[in-house]
Amino acid sequence: MTEKELRLKTAEIEKISHLDYFNIGISVDCVIFGYDEKDLKVLLIKSDLEEFEGLYSLLGDLVKPDEDLDTASYRILKERTGLDDVYLEQVHAFGGLNRHPSGRVITVAYYSLVDIKNHRLRVDSNELHWHSVQTIKNLAFDHKLILDTCLARLQQQVMDYPVIFNLLPEKFSLRELQELYEAILGVELDRRNFRKKIALKDWLVDTKEMEENVPHRPGKLHRLRSEYKKKNAQKRSALISM
Repeated sequence: MTEKELRLKTAEIEKISHLDYFNIGISVDCVIFGYDEKDLKVLLIKSDLEEFEGLYSLLGDLVKPDEDLDTASYRILKERTGLDDVYLEQVHAFGGLNRHPSGRVITVAYYSLVDIKNHRLRVDSNELHWHSVQTIKNLAFDHKLILDTCLARLQQQVMDYPVIFNLLPEKFSLRELQELYEAILGVELDRRNFRKKIALKDWLVDTKEMEENVPHRPGKLHRLRSEYKKKNAQKRSALISM
């Protein structure tokens, strides 16, 4: 079959004939989860759009013409929080027709996991701070839907992949780990069954150390096996280099 028979066209002709299709904005929104005081939290910022006055939103921005999605997500994290060494995973795309008042914008959502106690935020604009996930009823844009979708993804992953250890300090007790799982899943877990399941995963190493200065019987301290830390680090490095 010849090129004439295929009716080939140039990219420029394609653009001219579908001009509206090439005028759609692309953005990235980051659902940044943290954990503190037995509570799962998300980082929010006060919206600066008049249409959403008084509402909070996720951290997000339009993707620049010269950057890819993953680079944009890390740029947003760095600019808004000063963080650049956290777990980040792409979750889902959202393309509702009227999701942005300025025009058609398709956004790609990522979730990130941050150890609140060991990461200092660059809190310098629009009331950027942590909010309890359980108390959030309404957000700007469709960000409540995005938050719920990313939370559902996290809940699906927690028993199969060692991702939530990014929310904990390097050393932690099994009590603390169970409390974190309960905060994410929103349910109480049987202590004995939980510990059996975690033991079967072979994710943890006993540090031979004990908790100190706790109001209950001290428990053994554990840490995540180094090979799983490397996997998480490799994933972050791969995203940054794209």
